[in-house]
Amino acid sequence: MSSSDTWREPMRLALAEARAALATGDVPIGAVVLSPSGSVIGTGRNVREAANDPTGHAEVVALRAAAASVGEWRLTDCTLVVTLEPCTMCAGAAVLSRVARVVFGAYDDKAGAVGSLWDVVRDRRLNHRPEVVAGVLAAESAELLDGFFADHR
Repeated sequence: MSSSDTWREPMRLALAEARAALATGDVPIGAVVLSPSGSVIGTGRNVREAANDPTGHAEVVALRAAAASVGEWRLTDCTLVVTLEPCTMCAGAAVLSRVARVVFGAYDDKAGAVGSLWDVVRDRRLNHRPEVVAGVLAAESAELLDGFFADHR
């Protein structure tokens, strides 16, 4: 299940979440969590501005929604799909929630913690290491972010 084609439709859902973040002035990052069967059990978008919450990253919001949906914090065999490479906080949340894989779109050379600056999810010192699928619809994810930051400069 690691082919990037497998993850295009879920990434499109994450991109829709990212676009929705624009309405609140948040950085357009979106995420979805898929159950082992592939159904969406959690969605999230950046809400740091909307909720005045420094932890209001798309991944955290989606993981919280997924855990509430299944009634358990362990998201065993689930997949986190996110438009931008997770930061250290979100990569740590992915590890701690026990997701089976992290799928992301664009790389984040400034704060990425799934291979760019750090590689939290594959750190052998941790008790769980999810599979990583990178670069799914990366151009679309990057364009959305580039447009947002161009408008805010």
